Amino acid sequence: MDRAQIESLLHEVREGRTAIPDALDRLRDLPFEDLGFAKLDHHRPLRTGMPEVIYSSGKTVAHVAHIFKHMASHGGNVLATRATRDYYNAVVEAEPCAVFHETARCITLDQAPAPAGKGTVAVVCAGTSDLPVAEEAAVTSRLMGNTTELIADVGVAGIHRLLAQRSALQSARVLIVCAGMEGALPTVVGGLVNAPVLAVPTSVGYGASFGGLAALLGMLNTCSPNVCTVNIDNGFGAAVIATLINRL
Repeated sequence: MDRAQIESLLHEVREGRTAIPDALDRLRDLPFEDLGFAKLDHHRPLRTGMPEVIYSSGKTVAHVAHIFKHMASHGGNVLATRATRDYYNAVVEAEPCAVFHETARCITLDQAPAPAGKGTVAVVCAGTSDLPVAEEAAVTSRLMGNTTELIADVGVAGIHRLLAQRSALQSARVLIVCAGMEGALPTVVGGLVNAPVLAVPTSVGYGASFGGLAALLGMLNTCSPNVCTVNIDNGFGAAVIATLINRL
């Protein structure tokens, strides 16, 4: 429950459209809801402006479906990351409007308007092997209220492909740039734009890429001062930061 939903509930009570006991029932689980195996932080949107998100990997299918259903019952949007179709099949039985984004490995339920961002978030990826991370960022960004443009397969090995997207890059208010291998793309993009660039190293590459560590170290050592780096494969985290910036 976010600030707008609480204000709406209080207006309903004042106008007599909702009885006080009913309002108390709706507020009862506001701090958190104890499911026994999980404690759902329904208070998080009020504190941080962002809802709690389900990280599916490592959880049982039944637990993800149960958490998803309870989060949906509070009326907000729901996002489960790192999900497989098995998770989705269980979730959709409880929430038929849930959508599975296969490449992004995300399940979403869009049932409440999120605060709109002030500009476009551009999600850029070096190669199609980086698409799962880029799509995770794009799905998250859209669900959180941002106009989002995905620009794929514009890595530095074919720099002309990136330069052909210069107008789209320069019109974005925030950019998320995903790359594996040596991780050069965010630095190049950072040199073309006057906006924050959130670099996402991916675990794409051959042996000495060390599962994304080479890209991570390269991005941390960028010479473009408008580039900030998140953890390996963390498209979700980059989208959250981009959303907060885009709301400023």
